Amino acid sequence: MRYVDLHIHTTCSDGTKTPAEVVAIAAEQKLSAIAVTDHDTVAGVRAAQAAGAAAGIKVLSGIEISTEYQHREVHLLGYFVNPASESLRPVLDWTVQDRDARNERIVALLQRDGYQISMEQLRAEHPNTVIGRPHMAEALYQAGQVSSIQDAFDRLLAEGKPYYLPRTYMPFAQAAKVIQAAEGVPVLAHPLQYDYSAEELERLVKTAADCGAVGLEVYYSGYDEAQRNCLKALGDRYGLIYTGGSDYHGTRKPHIQLGTGMGRLRVPETAVEQLEQAWKRVHP
Repeated sequence: MRYVDLHIHTTCSDGTKTPAEVVAIAAEQKLSAIAVTDHDTVAGVRAAQAAGAAAGIKVLSGIEISTEYQHREVHLLGYFVNPASESLRPVLDWTVQDRDARNERIVALLQRDGYQISMEQLRAEHPNTVIGRPHMAEALYQAGQVSSIQDAFDRLLAEGKPYYLPRTYMPFAQAAKVIQAAEGVPVLAHPLQYDYSAEELERLVKTAADCGAVGLEVYYSGYDEAQRNCLKALGDRYGLIYTGGSDYHGTRKPHIQLGTGMGRLRVPETAVEQLEQAWKRVHP
């Protein structure tokens, strides 16, 4: 059996490998397919697909949208979205406007307290990238103002720390509609990462199905067999398929490897077949 990785981030959001580089890694891992699912952007899809065509690897177009569900941040993956679709504009505009304003405020707070950082520096070092807190943490580390990128989050940038500011997210149901309008299908990302009780998790899964999601990310870095079986049971209950991926970010999450996650991840290529079948049902 061959394997796939359907949750990968590139330099177009907060990953450290370019779209072409993630394809090269996938080729080394002998994967049959991958999906580029950058946060709130499809900027890396075309380059990855071109590299995939040359390497003989199928590259699914994708996006990971940060949404608001019952006052919590929940992520929704979109597969087979058309990168050129104007229907994606609400997500892209929302992201740019909200993140730019938030970034400016965070950097201003850091500057006020003596940290050497600027938006001009961040934009120059990360062109054509959706800038976020990981880039700020890296800049602070490179300037010797924190002991590590993790230290920057632990003391400064994580939720509850002095320079954390909340984002404003698109409502979950609206994000699902945007994905469908952009010719894609929604999938609930890493369902166990939200620290819900069993009852709350089931309500989330039901809501996702009611909003048009076709699948759950059952195979994910760090999930053991018992957790996967729990998610499969929920998926079966609500008619959802099983997908999965590593959530690879390159050196920003060095414990996660493309294709293998934390060492145990193996996403069967049947996940792509099931996604394709689901897409045909939604977009006949």
